[in-house]
Amino acid sequence: MKQVKQKVTVGGKNDVNPAADNQASIDEGKGHFMHHCQICHGNDGQNTGVPFAQQMSPPVADLKSADVQGYTDGQLHWIIQNGINPSGMPAWKGILEDDEMWKIVRYVRHLPAKGSLGTPAVFKEEEEEHEQMHAAGKSDHDHSHAGGHDHANEKPHSH
Repeated sequence: MKQVKQKVTVGGKNDVNPAADNQASIDEGKGHFMHHCQICHGNDGQNTGVPFAQQMSPPVADLKSADVQGYTDGQLHWIIQNGINPSGMPAWKGILEDDEMWKIVRYVRHLPAKGSLGTPAVFKEEEEEHEQMHAAGKSDHDHSHAGGHDHANEKPHSH
C-alpha cells in the first residue's frame, strides 16, 4: 500500500510539562490513558491487540516509536489537545482536563514493553467470542457490539 505522508504542523514545542515527573503522575496518566486512549493505541501504547490499528489511514501511531518519542512534551500535549487532522486522532480539549493530558504525556514517556499489558479487554472479549463460535462450527452467526447494534438481519461478514 502506498502511503502519503501529510505535513502536519504540531504546536507546543516549547511548552513545559507542569506535571511532576514521578511515579504518581505516571500512574495517574496511565489511568487516563487506559480510559481514553487504549481503544486505539492498545494498553501498551504500541497497538498490541488492536485489530484495526494498521488498517487506519494513516495507521494508528506506535507511541513508543522514535518518531513519536522525538516530539517534546509540549508537542505531545498539543497533539492530545488538538488531535491530528487528517487521521483518527481526536482532539481531547474540553473532554480531558489540561492536567490529565499532561499526565498522559508522562505515561507515554514511560510506556511498558510491547505486549506486556496484553490485549485491551474489549478486543480480547470479541476474539474469545469468535473463537468460541468457530469452535462450535457456526459460520452463520450474529453477535452484538457495544452500542447494541443488531446484526441478526444482516448478511454474514468476515473480520
